[in-house]
Amino acid sequence: MTNFFQTKLEYLRGVGLQRAQLLQKELNLFTYGDLIQRYPFRYLDRTQFYNICDLHDDMPYVQVKGILRGREVLGEGPKKRMVAKVADASGELELVWFKGVNYLEKIIRNHQEYIVFGKPTMFNGRPQMAHPELEEVTEQKPGQSYLQPVYNTSEKLKNYHRIDSKALARMVADLLKIALPQVQETLSAELIQHYGLMDKATALQQIHFPQNSDLLQKARFRLKFEELFYVQLKLLRQRDQRKVTLAGQIFKEVPTLVHFYKNIMPFDLTGAQKRVIHDIYKDFCAGQQMNRLLQGDVGSGKTIVAFISMLMAADNGAQSCLMAPTEILADQHYTGLKTYADMLGLKIGLLTGSTRTAARRVLHEQLRSGEMHMLVGTHALLEDVVQFKNLGLTIMDEQHRFGVAQRSKLWQKNPHVIPHVLVMTATPIPRTLAMTLYGDLDVSVIDELPAGRKPIVTVHRFDSNRLKVFGFLRDQIRLGRQVYIVYPLIEESETMADYKDLMDGYESVARAFPEFQISIVHGRMTAGEKDAEMQRFIKNETQIMVATTVIEVGVNVPNASVMVIESTERFGLSQLHQLRGRVGRGAEQSYCILMSGYKLSKDSRTRIETMVRTNNGFEIADIDLKLRGPGDLMGTQQSGVLDLLIADLAKDGRILSESRAAAQAILHSDPGLNQPQNQAIRRHIESLPATAVNWSRIS
Repeated sequence: MTNFFQTKLEYLRGVGLQRAQLLQKELNLFTYGDLIQRYPFRYLDRTQFYNICDLHDDMPYVQVKGILRGREVLGEGPKKRMVAKVADASGELELVWFKGVNYLEKIIRNHQEYIVFGKPTMFNGRPQMAHPELEEVTEQKPGQSYLQPVYNTSEKLKNYHRIDSKALARMVADLLKIALPQVQETLSAELIQHYGLMDKATALQQIHFPQNSDLLQKARFRLKFEELFYVQLKLLRQRDQRKVTLAGQIFKEVPTLVHFYKNIMPFDLTGAQKRVIHDIYKDFCAGQQMNRLLQGDVGSGKTIVAFISMLMAADNGAQSCLMAPTEILADQHYTGLKTYADMLGLKIGLLTGSTRTAARRVLHEQLRSGEMHMLVGTHALLEDVVQFKNLGLTIMDEQHRFGVAQRSKLWQKNPHVIPHVLVMTATPIPRTLAMTLYGDLDVSVIDELPAGRKPIVTVHRFDSNRLKVFGFLRDQIRLGRQVYIVYPLIEESETMADYKDLMDGYESVARAFPEFQISIVHGRMTAGEKDAEMQRFIKNETQIMVATTVIEVGVNVPNASVMVIESTERFGLSQLHQLRGRVGRGAEQSYCILMSGYKLSKDSRTRIETMVRTNNGFEIADIDLKLRGPGDLMGTQQSGVLDLLIADLAKDGRILSESRAAAQAILHSDPGLNQPQNQAIRRHIESLPATAVNWSRIS
């Protein structure tokens, strides 16, 4: 099978070298395997015939059957067009073509019965179709009903080389004739029976040329299940192999932690925090390296969980480090945790790009001697000169900001035993995406807010209400609160237009609030300038912070209780949720005001309505996934992490859960896939190249 599906496309009947090179360049199709897995993205319904009198503008492509009653060529030169009329018992339909008129004159015949297929529109109250397809009805061809596949192609292929969706369909049909006998089953008989799956060869036939919608659904289910099953099998095997091969330090003793709980910690942990700490402690006692993802919404108390994990390490003679993506965030973590560390007699250090040389020397010495128990910092932690006596735990905050190479560099800081790893994120990841992107990590979720936190009140206001909004801000500032006003930033680097928006906004805010001090923060400022402005705001020297999204992650100013987001329609949903999380950190009622113009797209409306309706980050993440798709959401399209052919993580959550459970059950009973019933799965995996990302692909 492997060799057959690796055959180059130029050897397929009717393709040849030139077309094969075009398909390679435009659609990334190299082999028989690539073409047979180029699935249609939709189907035209040719199963139903409509009466002409029932046609209307809102219909998709439809087909009617009727007798051709008259045709004529009108206009000259570029305005030349063919007009014809087709009639059935219910009425008359006008057809018009602007291209290929000379050819049509030769083949269209009066008084012949035709099947007409196209998109109906209403013109002067009568139905019309532009550029429909015509098919003669004869005794040999009475007009079968079928679902017609539509394939994605490119403008270049369609316009210059006549390789449109229909041409691709013909190639696929020719390939299927010779390919189906070569297709081997890739799932076990047990799985096929248990889930009622169609066999692989039939699924490939039916996904391209379905006999009816029922068989199409079964083919889709089979191919989606197989794809997600192999994604999960790969991730779970990686996780299991790592647990077998990578030992981890054991942190069983927790006297300092008990003392911290009983005598120092000023608040009670939530049930969710306790559950997560229990998960981590279990990992620490297992003797294998922990690799855990901690998801918790903004303000859910991840930092204290991180500190408690660091205490467990310190109680067992190991050091820990906490890496944050920005200096502001690292300073914040350090300041918050130093109070507790000092009370417990533990030494904690801070290492960022701003740390002075003399302080660094002392810090490096204390790390090497083991005198320093905990280190908080930025990317500066990755420098080769930073060496620990015994690093036992590495924690990464906002893990999506760090690459795999950076993570592994931290692991290498202990040459004897790989440190335990805890990665934290305040960006709620939809369950389906977490199971796929982080399926090789153990996942813990903090899904409740600390007691006493009031939900943030979110409202939507149009630009015409700006004076009322400014009046509300003035009242809040007079009550002693502070305000963020955030302007959008479309690209990573701020464009001049964005910069102008921000500066115009700053000037109008300054004019509206002459009695208050205003800070400004944007991406064109140096790190030092940004930090100075943030510090002024944190110390309440300024009452209003005008900023772009640079303030999105992690900044904690409990006194800031109002977030105004300008041009809300230009933000993504998860970004809006992150921005809203900058307020609501103190005891006072906090507010988020979403400003927009009246012209809103359907998606923008959905985003705004979702924000106003709920504060639940996971619900928001699920809606965001449906709106944007997994590629946009996590940058996975570019990174090739999700090389999915047919499954859709936004829609196929149930299939994903079932396929993961199936993969778990098989690996639990037969980790090496050695049992006779799993030979089809094993054989398929062994046929793949070592670099294969998606194990369900025909190699």
